[in-house]
Amino acid sequence: MKCEVYRSNRKAGTYLFVADADDLGNLPEELKARLEPLEWVMALDLAERETLAATRPATVIDSIESQGFFLQLPPGEENDSC
Repeated sequence: MKCEVYRSNRKAGTYLFVADADDLGNLPEELKARLEPLEWVMALDLAERETLAATRPATVIDSIESQGFFLQLPPGEENDSC
């Protein structure tokens, strides 16, 4: 699965993974309000990765398929309701 990664310029250390840039418009309004502005970081092919810095690629894929996005929070903030 290919995806796009965006960094939140409002919430340091927070990254948002989506299948493609078009999916940004479908994010929940509350999430957009807490994270925007977003800055494009990179494109990844998760199928070609065995590891990521903070989680497993399978976790990201599952979240994108079920919710339309994966939210990576800074260490220690995993329970944040962002």
